[in-house]
Amino acid sequence: MNLLNVLPLLMDDSSTIIIAVGIIILLIIFLWMVPVGLWFTALVSGVHVSLIQLVLMRWRKVSPNVIVNAMIMGAKAGIPINRDELEAHYLAGGHVKPVVNALVSAGKANIPLDFKAAAAIDLAGRNVLEAIQTSVNPKVINTPPVAAVAKDGIQLIAKARVTVRTNIRQLVGGAGEETVIARVGEGIVTAIGSAATYKSVLENPDSISKVVLTKGLDSGTAFEILSIDIADIDVGKNIGAMLQMDQANADKNIAQAKAEERRVMAIAQEQEMKAKAQEARAKVILAEAEVPLALADAFRNGNLGVMDYYKLENIKADTEMRGSIGKTVTPATPQQKKNL
Repeated sequence: MNLLNVLPLLMDDSSTIIIAVGIIILLIIFLWMVPVGLWFTALVSGVHVSLIQLVLMRWRKVSPNVIVNAMIMGAKAGIPINRDELEAHYLAGGHVKPVVNALVSAGKANIPLDFKAAAAIDLAGRNVLEAIQTSVNPKVINTPPVAAVAKDGIQLIAKARVTVRTNIRQLVGGAGEETVIARVGEGIVTAIGSAATYKSVLENPDSISKVVLTKGLDSGTAFEILSIDIADIDVGKNIGAMLQMDQANADKNIAQAKAEERRVMAIAQEQEMKAKAQEARAKVILAEAEVPLALADAFRNGNLGVMDYYKLENIKADTEMRGSIGKTVTPATPQQKKNL
């Protein structure tokens, strides 16, 4: 067969393939834009949504699958749900499926909850489905070890289990688990601290639960406290004795510091006295050095004769002799003093 005769046939085949591919692509785009299958599923489920609304959902950047499935779920559970409210909640960043599941669960459990309240709880950042489940099936919160000291100074370490259920009306704006745990811990510290001895707490641990429950710790929270059970109590350190020891050590350190201050002051005074004594000794030496000069001046002026000088030396020698004799005298014994 001539090549010129085959070429038009090949061109016809390639054009047919291109046209077929183009038709398939257009069909896929059409089915994506117009979810006929989803419309038919909604129709047989008793949910009336037009094809135009499904197409407009695409343009509004809303997932038709999420909205239609939520409406089907609500219709099967007998809960009327408005499509516009679902789209508004979806566009606000909410979780449509958990909200509808929570409405279904609340309806089955006879818990009053409408779509607006569920949507508000979801937009507040709380898991509305978990909240409904906790309201039906109470939740147990384990507190961390709480250390407190009784009046006798003995430390007790307690662990509690708090049974709570969700308070639907307080979910928006109410405090969470952290606040409940903190308040329970504060109540445990107060109950143990008001006990006279640690033994009374160990004998009646339920006294802690009674004191804590009377404080209304669930006020302003998203939970309602059903019970507080003390799971474990351990005896800790003797805080009172440790504080007394610390106080004694502090008093000892203060006394040592004051004694050291007095010692330093005494040393300073002693040094000052020595300095004054040395100064007086120096003055005496200077005065004694002036004596020969005064004697020489007295000789020159005729105020002192040779015989007067010899008498003065004799008196000086006699005084020194008497002093040396006085130093060599043996002190009297007690018997001698008694005889005298």
